[in-house]
Amino acid sequence: MTQEIVDVLIIGAGASGAAVAWSLADTRMRILCLEQGDWVKPQDYPSHRRDWESRRFGDFAIHPNQRRGRADYPINEDNSLMKVANFNGVGGGTVMYTAHFPRLHPSDFRVRSLDGVADDWPIDYDTLAPFYAENDRVMGVSGLAGDPSIPPQSAQMPPLPLGRTATCYARAMNKLGWHWWPSFSTIATTEYEGRPACINLGSCTPGCAQGAKASTDITYWPQAIRAGVELRTGCRVREITTNAQGMATGAIYYDADGIEQFQPAEMVILACNGIGTPRLLLNSASPSFPDGLANSSGLVGRNLMLHPWPFVGGYVEERMDGGHGPIVTLYSKQFYETDPARDFLRGYMLQFSRATATVNEAVTSAAAGRLPWGEAHHRVFRSLAFHRLQIGVACEDLPEEHNRVTLDPVLKDSNGIPAPRIDYTISPNSWRMMEHGIARAEEILAAAGATNLYASRSEFNSPGHLLGTARMGTDPARSVVNRWGRCHDVKNLFIVDGSIFVTSGGVNPTSTIQALALYIADQIKQRLATLFD
Repeated sequence: MTQEIVDVLIIGAGASGAAVAWSLADTRMRILCLEQGDWVKPQDYPSHRRDWESRRFGDFAIHPNQRRGRADYPINEDNSLMKVANFNGVGGGTVMYTAHFPRLHPSDFRVRSLDGVADDWPIDYDTLAPFYAENDRVMGVSGLAGDPSIPPQSAQMPPLPLGRTATCYARAMNKLGWHWWPSFSTIATTEYEGRPACINLGSCTPGCAQGAKASTDITYWPQAIRAGVELRTGCRVREITTNAQGMATGAIYYDADGIEQFQPAEMVILACNGIGTPRLLLNSASPSFPDGLANSSGLVGRNLMLHPWPFVGGYVEERMDGGHGPIVTLYSKQFYETDPARDFLRGYMLQFSRATATVNEAVTSAAAGRLPWGEAHHRVFRSLAFHRLQIGVACEDLPEEHNRVTLDPVLKDSNGIPAPRIDYTISPNSWRMMEHGIARAEEILAAAGATNLYASRSEFNSPGHLLGTARMGTDPARSVVNRWGRCHDVKNLFIVDGSIFVTSGGVNPTSTIQALALYIADQIKQRLATLFD
């Protein structure tokens, strides 16, 4: 069945799809977004029930292979230490992210010039600065201006309160004389644009039922829909179609009833994340594009970056406030920039976690062997619950072509579309960086008086940062999209998600993903008269 043609077809309703739809709405073009998931009703979030923690291991797990919801597609990740995290639905990953909202550093755009590795971006920090600020305003950022480690950045609301746990970290950092700063976050600390202030439910990652956390289903999308954008859910796109001139003509998708539909469009924008976008491009192979759509460079799916992210923890005698309030309220950029004295290039951010509540403490500690069965079980559990400190080491992941997304020859989703296969190894540079970060985190924990230290080294769960698989660049032989997001090979096909990252930095990418989407939308609007030239 063929639908009426639209001016702009957006695939994906997450962080970037929402932002680009909102920005383009003022053109008064007919804009349609197809999303394979659905809206999540606030009453369906786990925090409405007493079993909210256990649901993080089931229907609200961050990993689609564990969650196995109707909107999820399977991922073959057997050849990767990192396990993929994402969420399919209106709001995408912003529904389940921690809402920690740092920006890339200026140096992150100039890695080749500064350190002789990877590639420089074709744009710089200053290019994105006004779009970072615009995105902060729409999402609503809490934070504290004046951090000396980053360019000037303001916030719409005061920072998240430190609480017992972050205060403990801050005192330890002061002992060591190392940088720390209150987090920039999209969790409201005061009423903002109709969103209530956080009341410390503690269930941030399985979705904020109160609406204090800014996910795009409650920020960008209501405004975009009021401006005339259509959002159609339950629509899983199989392929992007093209004509004899090599232009995108629309998308074939399966609707909520499994019926094949064709949606024609004058322009197509992909916002499917660093796994979903290369999957769709590779599955859109045709006689004109035998190796996959927009893949003359051979780089679609390559240079996957997932951010190795070890956790280092320990336990203190004083009761902390794990499970009560936002997860991340403090960070450190002490080791973010390259230091020639170290045995690795680039650097990492330390994220200080409020740790966890009782069910997750029991499950993870039992699995790690910290919590025994038998006579000592309850006594040991009382020494662990609400006494944990845990630091995340957010390591920059340099692009390597052998880290890639391909189509699995056997595994398929429920509509018969080939599933993505992940082949990913952690580089020697990243391993050295991780060990350095683990050692520094252990120093911090020791300064905080923590004992019973542990560090994750055997298996790493991706924090949902899926980057680099359709990179931006000026050379069509070395990139997939140009400096303003248009595919080199298909002049009416744009990409706005994390797949266009050239390097990953050592921070959570959502702020930059959305700033890029707003920047690309602005470039489209400026070029409307000659957009496909």
